[in-house]
Amino acid sequence: MQRFLRQLSIERNLGWVFILPSLVLVGLLGLPLVALLWRAIGKDFLDNVLSPTALSALKLSLLTSTVSVLIALAAGTPLAYILARWKFHGKTALELLIDLPIVLPPSVAGLALLIAFGRQGVFGVWLNSLGVTLPFTIAAVVLAQTFVSAPLFVRSARVGFAEIDKQLEEAATVEGANEWQVFRFIMAPLSGRALLTGFVLTWTRALGEFGATIMFAGNLEGKTQTMPLAIYLGFERGLGVAIALSVMLIVVSFVLLGVIRRLEHRTQAATHEI
Repeated sequence: MQRFLRQLSIERNLGWVFILPSLVLVGLLGLPLVALLWRAIGKDFLDNVLSPTALSALKLSLLTSTVSVLIALAAGTPLAYILARWKFHGKTALELLIDLPIVLPPSVAGLALLIAFGRQGVFGVWLNSLGVTLPFTIAAVVLAQTFVSAPLFVRSARVGFAEIDKQLEEAATVEGANEWQVFRFIMAPLSGRALLTGFVLTWTRALGEFGATIMFAGNLEGKTQTMPLAIYLGFERGLGVAIALSVMLIVVSFVLLGVIRRLEHRTQAATHEI
């Protein structure tokens, strides 16, 4: 009995050791968001949300982030499948190259894009000879968002494809299915949750992209000014618009993260049932 009471006392003391620093971090992460939401409450909130600057930035962000995630879906899905199911020389190096934009500072990503595709860039000169100009255009916004967000989709999809039992693929091949049929009817459906998770993460990352966009596409109001750029400019022109756009981004991110968590819980529940 004394041993049990001693163990219980140790667990209680250890609990406070874990709880106190956890509360500090939760407060550090949560209090700024609560303060922002509290500051946003007011009669001017809807006026700021419906202002021309906010609506223009919102429309452009939704347009460019959607295009970016569709590009990631179209090009990233086959790439993720190759990385997950094929074996070839240089695969590790290719994986590192694809994952690198995830950890790169946004300013480095923007500078790399500018040096590569700028008017006097390595490939920009060739593009100019064809009459194609990328910097400070909507195409530059899409390119910057795709550069920093697409690797998230490839990573998620790659994990989803890799977790599928190879025996299912082999069985379908034995039954006469070709590689496209195996992918369409087996690989894609079974990895659907991973693909959807990657889709959501990619869209969220593209929607919130700032550093690479401002360096490569600029901050031209009504042309290349996305929501994060409008928030940045709002510090100088109108804090109300910046706060309103920030709240909108928080709400969208919260909803999308909630979708991801729900998918994860369903996946875990299905795994336990199996």
